[in-house]
Amino acid sequence: MTAFLQQYISPALPVILWLGRALVSGLAVWLLVRCCLSLFRGKDRESWGFVTLSNGARYEIYHWENVIGRAKRSDIRINFPSVSRSHAILSRDEAGTWRVNPLNHSSGVLLNGQRTLTTADLHPGDSIAVGGVELFFFPSDKPQPSGQPRRRPGPVGGLWLLTFIQLLLWAQFAPNFGAENIYPISAGFFGLCGLGWGLYAVSRKLHRRQFDLETLALLLTTVGFAITAAWDPGALYKQLAAVTLGMGIYGTLVWLLGRLHLAVKLRWPVAAAAAALLAFNVVMGERIFGAKNWISVGPISFQPSELVKLAFILAGAATLDRLFAKRNLIFTVLFSAYCVGCLALMSDFGTALVFFVAFLCIAFLRTGDLASIVMMTAAAGFAGGLVLHFKPYVAQRFTVWRHAWEFTQTTGYQQSRTMSAAASGGLFGTGPEDAWLKYVGAANTDLVFGVVSEEFGLLLALVCVTAVIALAAFALRAGDSARSSFYAIAACGAASMLVFQTSLNVLGAVDILPLTGVTFPFVSNGGSSMVCVWGLLAFIKAADTRQNASFAIRLPGRKGRAALTIRELCEKEVVQLEQGVCLGRADDLAFDPATAQLQNLILLGRPRLFGLLGRDESLTIPWQEIETIGADAILVHTALPEAPPQPEKPAFWRKLLAKLGT
Repeated sequence: MTAFLQQYISPALPVILWLGRALVSGLAVWLLVRCCLSLFRGKDRESWGFVTLSNGARYEIYHWENVIGRAKRSDIRINFPSVSRSHAILSRDEAGTWRVNPLNHSSGVLLNGQRTLTTADLHPGDSIAVGGVELFFFPSDKPQPSGQPRRRPGPVGGLWLLTFIQLLLWAQFAPNFGAENIYPISAGFFGLCGLGWGLYAVSRKLHRRQFDLETLALLLTTVGFAITAAWDPGALYKQLAAVTLGMGIYGTLVWLLGRLHLAVKLRWPVAAAAAALLAFNVVMGERIFGAKNWISVGPISFQPSELVKLAFILAGAATLDRLFAKRNLIFTVLFSAYCVGCLALMSDFGTALVFFVAFLCIAFLRTGDLASIVMMTAAAGFAGGLVLHFKPYVAQRFTVWRHAWEFTQTTGYQQSRTMSAAASGGLFGTGPEDAWLKYVGAANTDLVFGVVSEEFGLLLALVCVTAVIALAAFALRAGDSARSSFYAIAACGAASMLVFQTSLNVLGAVDILPLTGVTFPFVSNGGSSMVCVWGLLAFIKAADTRQNASFAIRLPGRKGRAALTIRELCEKEVVQLEQGVCLGRADDLAFDPATAQLQNLILLGRPRLFGLLGRDESLTIPWQEIETIGADAILVHTALPEAPPQPEKPAFWRKLLAKLGT
């Protein structure tokens, strides 16, 4: 057997591995396209009710905070001269209570004919008059899909595709499978596969249908595991533990984000804890690779700045969560300045820059004041000039910037090697066994884009970059239809961190930007970074307004069974229980007009001549004859409809047949 393997398999092994890498790249592109189609196809929005005018005009309510006014960007625009540009706020809390808050305190609003100048509760059918224009308010107790549902690729197919990619990447290390390497490599890839399916099982248990964001994150994490396996297989145990902890943080945050009142209350203790952690890091931190941003507790080392990123997004979004609130930017400005200052004292300027960009994003989303943003940027530029003056070694990075090939043996060593390795990898890479960039310092963290390009090809590296951009684009798109300003600000703030961090890592490695020493989200080796990026993913997930997608919405249920929408009910097959005959799918429903209770399922008859000659008789199934509603079918006891009688043959044909018979 050994001789057979050496004679026939060994010579063909390089070709087999190359085909495997090509297949991985192709499947990764396919998976990316599937996820993007699901994320961006159509623009389904949740409707939380509507308001009507006396003339019958109807305005859907898509958010938990809605501006009523004359301005073009108002959520409910009433183009009437007596209406202010921003007249009132129509808001909902997570408990389902709706309120109206007048912004024009000189005139206020008329609520059921009574003038109010302060926030007042609303009830279904209430009359709201703004500037003499009367609106009638009709809310919904749960989100309703607007428009026609669009078919999207199912999450199970994407997960099976991801599992196949994981198996192919695991097989790339077959030549290195020795007594020491096979166990950590197998534990890493198969453990990650199990975590992905476990997370999907939990989401399905909670009746969440969309799993695209998590699939993209798992794809990036899989590529990161492949890089770690080539660099140090034993480090996969640490990475697997970090992913497990990151998913735990992800679950904790999505639970917290579903309770906005609690998230807003926690902003102060969270900010205080983050400030204390940074102060402790400044005093007691360890300096590694020039930055004093590490804390060691026994055998465990971590970067507090990565955990502070989560606190920064939560505190910033919770402080600026309400439209037209009197709160200003003072707290966010002070907290941001404190975080950036501590990071500068730790010489972690790359992370400080990431924090500052996230702050600009949060501040702009809240105020829209471009002049203030320009002033803050100018002040940050002045502070950066002082840093370059008092810390000359930072300026040396700008000396080599765009001149890496002139300093290939000194300050440009890393960038020049990264570009050479990326070029040598071609489209599908050289494989982890023949790669050499992994032996360069910080290859598995700061230079990971070059490592992916060398080992697995430029195509897979570009897929990783595109996946991060897709996460950010979805956050920006979801922010436009987010239920709450909190979700919109938090999602866009988290996305800005991911995109800017990816840009610094990739463009710094290929000498387009100065090398800053930040990680590639999900891909770079590092437990602290892995925990952080999974936590940032929770903020993006909370802004998802696709039906039954976000964990931030607690779905109603009854006695262990989730409540069904009309569309979900009509998608199930109706099966006659006694004879096992499929009757079709429900086409319509009948309700009792007095009690609004469901009475009948209606299955329309088959059309005659494409509907030109009408339909066969419809089948009506009383609700009392339904035995159970399963995951895929509705079992009923309704008697089967009788077959229609055969039409009698005309007399001419009877006579003709009689003559032929004789």
